Amino acid sequence: MTNSAARTARLALVGDRSPNVASHTRVPLLLDALAERDRLHLDAYWIPSQDAEAEDAVCGFDAVWVLPGSPYRSEAGVLAAVRTAREEGIPFLGTCGGFQHALLEYARHVCGLTRVAHAENDPDADDFLIEPLACSLVGHEAVVRIEPGSLAQAAIGSERTVERYFCAYGPSRHLDTLRAHGLRFTGHDEDGHVRIAELPGHPFFLATLFQPELSGDGSRPHPVVRALARAAVEHAAREAGMRA
Repeated sequence: MTNSAARTARLALVGDRSPNVASHTRVPLLLDALAERDRLHLDAYWIPSQDAEAEDAVCGFDAVWVLPGSPYRSEAGVLAAVRTAREEGIPFLGTCGGFQHALLEYARHVCGLTRVAHAENDPDADDFLIEPLACSLVGHEAVVRIEPGSLAQAAIGSERTVERYFCAYGPSRHLDTLRAHGLRFTGHDEDGHVRIAELPGHPFFLATLFQPELSGDGSRPHPVVRALARAAVEHAAREAGMRA
């Protein structure tokens, strides 16, 4: 066991915390399980979407997790948190709404698609990146096929997984532009629709349309959640080494 495995890392949980959002109530169980089962200790702080608008809101954290619960009170705040994590090399996980907004941030700030919108946030927009799904995934489980050699495959340890969704919106347009600018889509459902995105060259940047935090009863964290925790403690160790 390395020293970094026992180090406490600071985790920013970005979203509008609510007892009515299942993934939010699951987080404390996951943090306890990560500490007890894996010796991955995360000191977690909730950052409401409106507070995330501040320039330094997630600076100094060892990981950023944008949780479900959209529409967020502040789209701008969530996008700012995603951008900081992406540009500063802070390990990042976006699940469900976090996945959608990770793609939205990348489209606007990397691809120059400044007018693309999320249909849930801006239903009257002319150009949707995130649209209503033809078949809502709310309450469904479905197969995800994962590309070999991807971060997602390394985290999950398989090229096929069954995952749980609570989502009615997903990406459709401009996917080729996102790919051309470096975003990699590494998980798809059996109809070929995008379900996982990641950013090569970043220490850890992963986004899933499904909700790994709802896997099982919370006593055994999903491999994606465990991978984020490992990336966080590694980030904390690197930062401590640079200060030493």
